[in-house]
Amino acid sequence: MRAILDVLLLILQIYTYIIIIVAIMSWLIAFNVINVYNNVVRSIWNALNAVTEPLLKPIRSILPAFGGLDISPVILLLLIFLLQDIIERYVYPNVF
Repeated sequence: MRAILDVLLLILQIYTYIIIIVAIMSWLIAFNVINVYNNVVRSIWNALNAVTEPLLKPIRSILPAFGGLDISPVILLLLIFLLQDIIERYVYPNVF
């Protein structure tokens, strides 16, 4: 059972990195540092959005509008950190 929890924690950590990459990439696209007309950039952008949008979209629908500021990745990261902490402190020590 601990192996399953280890895999779950690893998946959450990788997803955290993906969310950070998507946030940085969105800034780079907004400031025209990278161009989505490039096929490689567009394919990476579409793949990362396909992975993150299912969890970010419900958060965006709940949050009020903050102008042009999107804080849904921050909220999702906080929820992931909370879930990791709950697993490490309460679930992992009680599993054999």
